[in-house]
Amino acid sequence: MEKLKVGMLIDDMGKLGVITKVITSGTLQTNNELIKWRNNYEIFYSDGTIAILGEGTLHRLIAKGDVKLL
Repeated sequence: MEKLKVGMLIDDMGKLGVITKVITSGTLQTNNELIKWRNNYEIFYSDGTIAILGEGTLHRLIAKGDVKLL
């Protein structure tokens, strides 16, 4: 799978987004254990929403074709 980087544009089922942060495991200050032990991506969407997606989830969505790299 292609390495995802800050600044990459994505098409998330018709919604334009940009990867704004790559959060490596253990670096995000949160009480949620699931987020602490995996790599995550912060994505800013053109409609103003922000999402944090786990690396495995994002790669599965890309493989399925739900998310496309632009």
